[in-house]
Amino acid sequence: MKITMASVHIQSESAGSIRRPIAATIAAFIKGESVLLVRRANPPDAGRWGFPGGKIEFGEMIGAAAIRELFEETGIVAEAGPVFTAVDALDGEPGAKAHAHYVLIAVLCRWLSGEPEAGDDALEAAWHDLDGLEDAGLAMSFGVAEVARQAAALAAFDDDHL
Repeated sequence: MKITMASVHIQSESAGSIRRPIAATIAAFIKGESVLLVRRANPPDAGRWGFPGGKIEFGEMIGAAAIRELFEETGIVAEAGPVFTAVDALDGEPGAKAHAHYVLIAVLCRWLSGEPEAGDDALEAAWHDLDGLEDAGLAMSFGVAEVARQAAALAAFDDDHL
């Protein structure tokens, strides 16, 4: 994915305020040929499908935040694998003022126990076929399909090299 400054237009709330992105994590969890996604209950992207995730708490390591969010939103216990990409997410309508700017740090997670069940701020938690993700008619958050492909490639590599 290539994002250039020319393709991104961000308006701050006020010209004099200094605003900073909010660090958050997303837990990418691949099982066979499927990816675990949650339908978000809260902004940003309320009602859209995306990875379990949320804000990193002060003093919390990235991997710890990913597995905490995965557990809170799905009930799955996992261990954190590598960080493999980051995605910008703006909360707001296109062309309008951004209310918040999140930097979503993707962590590959490995299953230890549990089955997905929606919790915390997830309306639903479900497995989705990787091959048909873009054709499934799901309202997804920006970049989900691409991050899922990256996670699947990394998971396959890890499986082959353990």
